[in-house]
Amino acid sequence: MKQLHLVGLGVALLAGSLTAVALTGCGHTAAQTGQTQAQKPKDEPKALPDAMPKEPGRGMAAIKQAAEAGKYLFVFFSKADDEQSLAMRKVFDEAMKKVADRAQWVAVNTSDPSEKDIVEKFDLSRAPMPLVLALAPNGAITGGFPRKFEEKDLLDAFGSPATEKVMKPLQDGKLVFVCVQNEKTKSNEAAMQGVRDFKADARYASATEIVTLDPADKREAEFLADLQVPADTAEAVTVFVVPPGQAIGKIEGATSKDALIDLLSKANTGCGPGGCGPGGCAPKN
Repeated sequence: MKQLHLVGLGVALLAGSLTAVALTGCGHTAAQTGQTQAQKPKDEPKALPDAMPKEPGRGMAAIKQAAEAGKYLFVFFSKADDEQSLAMRKVFDEAMKKVADRAQWVAVNTSDPSEKDIVEKFDLSRAPMPLVLALAPNGAITGGFPRKFEEKDLLDAFGSPATEKVMKPLQDGKLVFVCVQNEKTKSNEAAMQGVRDFKADARYASATEIVTLDPADKREAEFLADLQVPADTAEAVTVFVVPPGQAIGKIEGATSKDALIDLLSKANTGCGPGGCGPGGCAPKN
């Protein structure tokens, strides 16, 4: 299968914490974590609460506000007012004027201690600056533009609804089934059967997301092209995608749990019968 060119997945090279956790290790399994917690002494000292509640920095506050408004957020990160940052800020400001109806924006100085949370959230301590991240309302990164970019790059950073739904779990290190079907496609239930059985398995449940995509939705034309599924498909199609955006299988018609597990085990992704990641651990939520 081809490597999917989902818009914005290249930002994983800049922010390692946003790539597939399952591919880099994700610590303990849920069962192991629960066991560890149970072994902790009951009288373990607790950290004293801060005297005053911590105020979120501009960046984190902007993420929350944009999500509540159902809009995209563009974040301009920089460390200093150097020539490159100032030049890119002008490009950024001009682009933002053109997307004011569907996006919000904020400028973040990564050297500001109050912005520590957003820097850590996206693992930007060593990222090249300036940097712009485009965030969908659900938190998916749909674009990452380091050092130098053009206005068109920012204007093209918006993803389709299905793209956003697929990218967020992938960036959280999860497995994603893209189920391409509608009322006109055949074998819909048979195509969903294996997918549902796979997700129902305790080994994969917390590490799996199912996204349904209507092939007749014109907004999804580009995404369908990436998936190599024709918009006029007569049969339901299931595409199995693993982090950071690789399609490891495309199945027309009926699916089975065993076949999907076999695809996963052959893909060498760190996922298998024991779960996802080294030691059979599941990605973090």
